[in-house]
Amino acid sequence: MKIQIINGPNLNLLGVREKSIYGDNSFESYLEQLRKQYADVSIEYFQSNKEGELIDKLHEIGFSYDGVILNAGAYTHTSIAIADAIAAINTPVIEVHISNVHKREAFRHHSMLAASCVGVIAGFGLNSYRLALEHYLTK
Repeated sequence: MKIQIINGPNLNLLGVREKSIYGDNSFESYLEQLRKQYADVSIEYFQSNKEGELIDKLHEIGFSYDGVILNAGAYTHTSIAIADAIAAINTPVIEVHISNVHKREAFRHHSMLAASCVGVIAGFGLNSYRLALEHYLTK
């Protein structure tokens, strides 16, 4: 099984930024744990702060992977282009968020991406990624 995790803007700063919201672990250290726990799954990782690069990655892997776990960061609430890219590919996408976006600012309550995704997982910290991975493993 091949799973692609894609993180959007500012998620490269996990472990450093707003620790009260995002925790103090870097994504790279969490990814190492996830790969050990699911050693039989190929888990690829990509992060970019640029919308077009996220779209290019979706196009690149969107017809050959078993699943995508996408945390598009703030683009979740603004990007019709990423929503269109998700709709255009065959690989199923799960939208994830570390924080519970519905307990935060009102603009974070709406996702432009959710309608094109298999589902949305939010509010479980970094475990949101593991929960998404579990979905693909039980299909």
